[in-house]
Parts: sequence; structure tokens; C-alpha cells
Amino acid sequence: MLRSVFLLFAILFMSEGNVFAQKGTGKLYRIDRYESIYLPLGKMSFADNLIEYKVGSPAPIQKYRDSVQCLHEPNYKNYQTPNFISLGCGGSLTVEFTDNGFMNLPGDDLYLFEVGPSQEPAKVEISQNGVDWVYAGKIAGGKSSIDLSKEGIDDETVFYFLRITDLKDLCKSKSAGADIDAIGAINSVIKLTIDADVLFDVAKFDLKETSKQSLDSLKTSIEKVDKATILIQGHTDSDGDESSNMILSENRCISVKNRLVEILGENSLYEFEIKPYGERKPRFPNDSEENKQQNRRVEITVLPPKDYYESLNKN
Repeated sequence: MLRSVFLLFAILFMSEGNVFAQKGTGKLYRIDRYESIYLPLGKMSFADNLIEYKVGSPAPIQKYRDSVQCLHEPNYKNYQTPNFISLGCGGSLTVEFTDNGFMNLPGDDLYLFEVGPSQEPAKVEISQNGVDWVYAGKIAGGKSSIDLSKEGIDDETVFYFLRITDLKDLCKSKSAGADIDAIGAINSVIKLTIDADVLFDVAKFDLKETSKQSLDSLKTSIEKVDKATILIQGHTDSDGDESSNMILSENRCISVKNRLVEILGENSLYEFEIKPYGERKPRFPNDSEENKQQNRRVEITVLPPKDYYESLNKN
């Protein structure tokens, strides 16, 4: 069974007026009169599903309570136009990224478009599953970027949910609480997980003929970006000895890489890396056939290109 989670990533670096950006995929969004923020996949980079809106007390007036105004691209015009949502004093908002996600990569990872005449601080939490939450930082209002590394968040986990809670600093206006126009992921990825049983026979590393169609179907998703590092990670269950499983997962990574090179073209701007893990990173305990099947997998992650990181290091 092919499990595809389409996540998108940031490929921008701005410094002293210079922009390092992925060609053809990104878009600049104005954040004030003089500055803009770049999001690599444009409108697809934003939260697009409302999970919960809890209005604080005192609450904003009714026209500022249209909860869907926090979704998709920012469209704030002025304070009188109700195309944003106010949380109310102590209120909260929970959203989901369904066609993209985000993780802790170099630079800022998230951007919250907090608008209106007042700068109202809020707490931000993130989650993989919408149940278990991790503190991600505090926004002061206005220009509101978040760097997940500042809170010690690991650089392997992909998050899909975000919750904003107003901190009750300003509670007397018509739009009491933080005013949110949009929530964008800067550092996102495309991550695709495929059950190894779909691709390979037991203990084999040659691709099944029927599996090639599954890999070929990834072409459109990957080509949403035109330059990237594609990381291929191989995992096995614990059957057999550890060294054999490591060799098996490495050979499976190579097989998947060769097929992707074939379908994407040898002259494309994609660089490939492989990381075999064997049985070292199971998703579940290897104590049942069902769990073992879940642990046998290939993960394909599309990351920003190496020269993006080089630009970060130079600045």
C-alpha cells in the first residue's frame, strides 16, 4: 500500500536585500509596507483545515469571528474589513496542514500573519497527530516568525497541526485577542512513505515489476520543486541478523534511487542521498506480523538543495 503525505519545503534565504529562492515554485507575501516573506510553494504552503476555534472572553465582536478567515493565503486589507479572525482574550485556534507539513530545518520554520492595529502576543504549540502537543514558541504580534530549533525541537519530526492561544495582554478592543489572517509553513518537506512489501519480495532488493508504477506515480509530486536533495531511507523488521538487515536496506535504497533517477532524468537538478537504517529505527515493536510489516518501509524525503544550506552558513 502506497502512503503518500505531500509536504512542501522552503527554499528561500533573505539577507541584506538578497534573495536565494527556488525557481518557479515560490511566492512573496507582503507583511508590511516595506517587507515581504517568501513561501516556496505559494498558496499550498498554508494551513487549510480548521480543527477548533475557542472564543476567549471578552470576545471580539461577531464580524471578527469567521474562523475560516485564518486558512489559506493571507488577504488582510484593513482593520475594518473582516477577512481575519480574532481569538478573543485567552481564546485559541487549532488548524491542520493537509497538503503540506513542517519541521525544524535551518532558519525560521513558520510564519504567522498576525494583523490589525495592535500587536497581541500568543503562544504557539505544534503536534504530529492533533493530540500530543509541543510548545513551539511565543509570537509578539505583527512580524511573527518562529524558529523551532530555539525550543529544542528535533530535526526529524514532521508536524501537521498548530494551535495558537492568546496571552491576554490586550483585551479591550473590538477585535480582542490576537488577530490571525493566515498561517504559513516556511520549512516544509515532501515526505513519501512506501511499505517495503509493495516494492520488494521478502529479503530481496530488486524492485518488483509491479512496484515501478508506485514509484513512477511520485514523479508529479517531486517535480513540484525543480531543485532539491532527495533523501532515501531504508528500514527493515528485526527478522534475521542486524548486519544482513543493514545490507538489505542499503541495497533497497540504491534500487529506489536508481528508479527515481530513471523517471526524473539524469540531467535534473536533484541530488540523491541514501541512509540505510536496517532494523535500528522501528515504528513499532517487532512483536507481531502486523507491526513488522509497518516497520518494513522506504521513506523518501525531498529537502532543500545543498546550496540553500550553504547560503545560510555564509550569512
